Amino acid sequence: MKTLVFINGPMGVGKTAVCRELLERLQPGAWLDGDWCWMMRPFSVTEETKAMVLDNITALLSRFLQSPALDYVLFSWVMHQEEIARTILSRLDLDGVTVRRYTLLCTPEVLRQRLERDIQTRTRTADALERGLGYLPLYAEQDTIKIMTDGLTPAQVVDRLAGYL
Repeated sequence: MKTLVFINGPMGVGKTAVCRELLERLQPGAWLDGDWCWMMRPFSVTEETKAMVLDNITALLSRFLQSPALDYVLFSWVMHQEEIARTILSRLDLDGVTVRRYTLLCTPEVLRQRLERDIQTRTRTADALERGLGYLPLYAEQDTIKIMTDGLTPAQVVDRLAGYL
């Protein structure tokens, strides 16, 4: 039985660090960060580019899920609207696949600190602060298991995830 693990949450919450750690524990596995499908310059969010990115994500996830070499497939992305996850899942053949969905969260104060640090180190642009804080309340109603990351290392967050898996 394969397991597809969605790791969701606002930018800056720790999805990338957690998935790096989680991939080390869940083997044989693969990890796709949805942001990798947005790596384009100039960055442009249009109906066409959104459709292209969703097509690319579902194609890659489908290939990972079809691989007999993998038991776990991790997918991380900012899915601030429930419809994003539902759209991706609706495009996948999930026969024989267990789907687990998690949202990583932190307090607005902690998210502000993390994003400001990322902006100072040029890991993110200045607009990330407003978007990240604005998206934070949107996760409350999503059909996911919520994990607070305040004061936790990525390994500690993975320990909590492992308790659910």
